[in-house]
Amino acid sequence: MKKFDFITIGGATEDIVFYTKDGVLLKNKKDLLKQELLAFEQGAKIKVEKSFNLFGGGAANVAVNLSNLCFNVASMVNLGDDDRGLKILENFKKNKVDNSLLSIDKKIGSGFSFVLNNGKDRIIFTYRGSNDNLTIDNKKTEKLKNTDRIYLTSLPKNWLKFLNKVFSLDKKVYWNPGLQEISHGSDRIAKFINKTEILMLNRDEALELVRKSKGFKKYNNKYLSNIDNLLKLIKGLGPKNLVITDGLEGAYFFDGSNFYHQKVVREKKHLDTTGVGDAFNSTFSAFFILFEGDYKKAMNLAAKNAASVISSYGAQNGLLNINNLLK
Repeated sequence: MKKFDFITIGGATEDIVFYTKDGVLLKNKKDLLKQELLAFEQGAKIKVEKSFNLFGGGAANVAVNLSNLCFNVASMVNLGDDDRGLKILENFKKNKVDNSLLSIDKKIGSGFSFVLNNGKDRIIFTYRGSNDNLTIDNKKTEKLKNTDRIYLTSLPKNWLKFLNKVFSLDKKVYWNPGLQEISHGSDRIAKFINKTEILMLNRDEALELVRKSKGFKKYNNKYLSNIDNLLKLIKGLGPKNLVITDGLEGAYFFDGSNFYHQKVVREKKHLDTTGVGDAFNSTFSAFFILFEGDYKKAMNLAAKNAASVISSYGAQNGLLNINNLLK
């Protein structure tokens, strides 16, 4: 049976991206987890300037990127038996992502997202659809043995079963958990974090993980707003390596001994931030492997690829291949 460098697990979607200038960005200092809000006039008809049908979903974005970086990749996702699912499948084939672990769901349609873009940032309305029916059984678990590395993104409703199965295998696990898993706090997922090769979160996710954890209740907002404190608290849960991305503030790496802050690489033009986290995290993971743990080089190349993604619409269109990244 074919051996893979990576198997990604999670979601795959069609993304309908639409752009409008009519939104107003509002500061919301009362809520640490919702610091900015995008508002529209109630009852108004909003003009859409541009619209695109593209591809997304954490597992799909990561698989396409890793394939671009010359890794042999398969993706374990669940698609609907519909035109949308067929388009997602064709996109996998186009990007040389193996589909032997892919399943087709005849009961529910493929997942999709509406991505509202105001030119500076975006809000995603997502319908998980068939992504929520992704299952893992003994047959699929056996197939996971055909890789040394598993990359986990946002998981379906039976997320705990997935984690138990995946972490029971002797594999390196690269994990960017979804809000569903994070919302249970470290009380439920610490035993898995402790076995993770690289744990990857954005700052909001890191805050949510800490705030939902009983053991961290004593820490106030002022303490948690310090990125050093966040890194130390989450590293204390046991991941071998930790990456926290923080928008325009860049990204941070911490392995318990080495701390590194990667500044943002400025994009040629700012069009769409959809998928930028997937691009950064999977690029970092790839070059952390290729450069044998050189986190500084890996962080810099991850920032470069993230900037390229921001310069295009959609999560996958701006991804650079390995030759362009290393120029």
